[in-house]
Amino acid sequence: MKKNTIISILAVLAIAAIFFFILQNNKKKNEAQVAVVAETNKDVQVRTATVAAEEISGEFSVNGTFLPNRQAMISPEMGGQLIALYVKEGSYVRAGQSIGKLAGDKVNVNVTSARANLDNAVAALNRYEMAYKTGGVTALQLDQARLQVKNARAQLQSANLVSGDTNIISKVSGIVNQKLVEVGSVVGAGSPIVEVVDISSVKLKVDVDQSLVSQLSLGNTVKVKPDVIDGDLDGRITFIAPTASGALKFPVEITVPNSFNKLKAGMYGTAVFNRSGATNVLTIPRDAFVGSVSDNQVFVVRNNIAYLTKIKGGVNYGDRVEVISGLKAGDEVVTSGQINLTDKTPIRKLK
Repeated sequence: MKKNTIISILAVLAIAAIFFFILQNNKKKNEAQVAVVAETNKDVQVRTATVAAEEISGEFSVNGTFLPNRQAMISPEMGGQLIALYVKEGSYVRAGQSIGKLAGDKVNVNVTSARANLDNAVAALNRYEMAYKTGGVTALQLDQARLQVKNARAQLQSANLVSGDTNIISKVSGIVNQKLVEVGSVVGAGSPIVEVVDISSVKLKVDVDQSLVSQLSLGNTVKVKPDVIDGDLDGRITFIAPTASGALKFPVEITVPNSFNKLKAGMYGTAVFNRSGATNVLTIPRDAFVGSVSDNQVFVVRNNIAYLTKIKGGVNYGDRVEVISGLKAGDEVVTSGQINLTDKTPIRKLK
């Protein structure tokens, strides 16, 4: 009995040893296969493009937004209750036109009072002049009476000016774009009543790259292509910003005639500028940039290694960007797969 038990135990141990050997052997095979796969996949798959010089058209275009020629908030010069508004949204107004009126009851009382004070002062002066001839008053008293007349006349003029301020006058010609208050509202001095917009001409505002803004001058003729109107319009550069607005872009305004008011403020358009200088330009795809174009970083491939490289970009030509420095013709840059790369990462190029 004992002998059979011992034999059974030895058999179980032998079977366990065989299974252990098999498992260990399989583990080594799996580790070897994983190592092969890891060795194969350690290279990041990317797509690349070659840096090359291209013939670029002498024209370059920049998109922008149309702005009104002038835009003004019309407000009263004094506070009070609005008793009349002579315009509505869409009305055309001229500079100097009265567009509304404030209640002037208190103002009129002030005018009446000032006029009465002046009349009294003049009457008193007449009496003093008669009395002075007979020695009834002194020269000093006569001078004081004359001064009172002068002060009363100034007060009347001031009251008349304030009375005139009850009329709300438009300072610009244009179309009423917004009515901001209703008749009966109490408004303060300087509080806007209506917004007037002049679109007899419009300004296309665009942001021009630093490498090109130096080639522009005030008065230059520029071809303008509105998005909503067929054909091109001629505009003139009327403003070039002295400082950049961000990302080394300079705001430029091109004034375009708009006699039929077809163009509206807020519409989109494209300005087409003529670019002087060489047209053989070194470019790379826009997709080659890591992050945004303004970051000026790309991965350059050398011997299947991706090196993060700082460059200096220039003009944007749609899906390609000018390279000013940092690359040369024939260099290879990564255009897809940068998200998986860091500096000096091994890569494998996809066909």
